[in-house]
Amino acid sequence: MTQEKEKAGFICVKDTLDGAYPSLVLGINAARLGMESKIFYSFMGLNLVLKGGVDHAKFFPPGVMGAIPGMVSLATGMMKKKIDKANIPSLGELMEMAQIEGVELIACKMTVDMMEIDESKLVSGVIVWTAEDFLKYAKECKLCLFT
Repeated sequence: MTQEKEKAGFICVKDTLDGAYPSLVLGINAARLGMESKIFYSFMGLNLVLKGGVDHAKFFPPGVMGAIPGMVSLATGMMKKKIDKANIPSLGELMEMAQIEGVELIACKMTVDMMEIDESKLVSGVIVWTAEDFLKYAKECKLCLFT
């Protein structure tokens, strides 16, 4: 009799660099620890699982700095340079890595419907679940984090 894998679930609701990286990094590491790992993308996070969506992720500096015209572009460029200098994979590479390692990427059905998204626009391999579907999974998780 085989033992069932421990489960991990992550919820991503932001399509920013600081919203996208944590769920992917944690999801990949949970899979590497032998856990069944899923990431549930809802609201703005859903943009990340649209084809080409990770290419549009930006970094918004906190406070008034983020309100200065042009600051988001400047901060995004600076953050991407820091990510590259630290040899951290891009979001696109991480998403591909996650799928290769067995992390399931899930789009929120309510958000798909609300935003009138054609499911053919989702990254290959992304599945669509209702909130109820995710909650049934989350109830069985050893760990479930909102990133």
